[in-house]
Amino acid sequence: MNELFDNKDYKNLLEKISKNYLKAKQKAFKAINNELTLSNWRTGKYIVEYEQNGNIKAEYGKKLLDKLSKDLTARHGSGFSRSNIVYMRLFYIKYPNGVTPSHLLSWSHYYELLKVKDDLEREFYENQTILENWSIRDLRRQKKTGLFQRIALSKNKDEILELAKKGHKPKNENDLIKEPYVFEFLGVSQPDILTETQLETKLLNNLQKFLLELGKGFAFVGRQYKITLANKHNFVDLVFYNYILKCFVLIDLKVNEVEHKDVGQMITYLNYFNKEIANKTDNETIGIILASEKDDIFVEYATASVTNKLAIGEYQLYLPDKEILREKVKDILEN
Repeated sequence: MNELFDNKDYKNLLEKISKNYLKAKQKAFKAINNELTLSNWRTGKYIVEYEQNGNIKAEYGKKLLDKLSKDLTARHGSGFSRSNIVYMRLFYIKYPNGVTPSHLLSWSHYYELLKVKDDLEREFYENQTILENWSIRDLRRQKKTGLFQRIALSKNKDEILELAKKGHKPKNENDLIKEPYVFEFLGVSQPDILTETQLETKLLNNLQKFLLELGKGFAFVGRQYKITLANKHNFVDLVFYNYILKCFVLIDLKVNEVEHKDVGQMITYLNYFNKEIANKTDNETIGIILASEKDDIFVEYATASVTNKLAIGEYQLYLPDKEILREKVKDILEN
């Protein structure tokens, strides 16, 4: 009997049934989640229409939400807390035309998005969540680090509006740069206690979070990638491949301010990769120097005549002040 069930055909049957079940289960979960999200939108719609038809004033509106929460919880149990009711109402107000079924996010995603008061910022996070398939935790982290503002600071007014409508899709080396990169997930409070090797090690120990911060399309290739020139060994700190830009991305880490020699070193690495490593189907290699400090005037002059795809960015080990970032973006939009 055991021989009957140990053969390849039986194992294939078992695998086929298992995959079919898991696929159906996933589809069922998604369908239930979609219906729940749409149901919550309709609940918000009913509440707003009731308020408008009854010309209900603000003070009575609060009592209405309290009463609804109490009565609906008594009838249906969990799912109708006062905070949920408040956000269902807000869901309809912010999305009066509904949400696109094909791009439907979970209710938990929309709950997080509705906490963002600025419409442009919320639209960006919604589109980026769909583009990159962010989990709730990923979305919270990107909001917390002010991702929208950090990307927007390198753009003009029209580009910021486009960013909000379509999300962030990198097209060149400059699109990869954030102002600044944020590595708060390393749990380091004092940058001066880290060496470059220690920073590199900590980033790789938190590779999943590091990739999230780098953005969509990055695949890790290696660390301390050896390049031999004139019988001397050189080492690139971190090497990635970006499948969207279809090219290698080299990252050099600096715990101090960027210097001229760092730029020259990266140019050497880029030239080597373009000639010796990249395939004919690959686009030109991109180099990013990430430093704890950079002088914008120095960067301008140091890279002015560089023909390689080279960008210089700053990183910080703590969360940015989002209000300061918001004010800077606001200035760009208003000027």
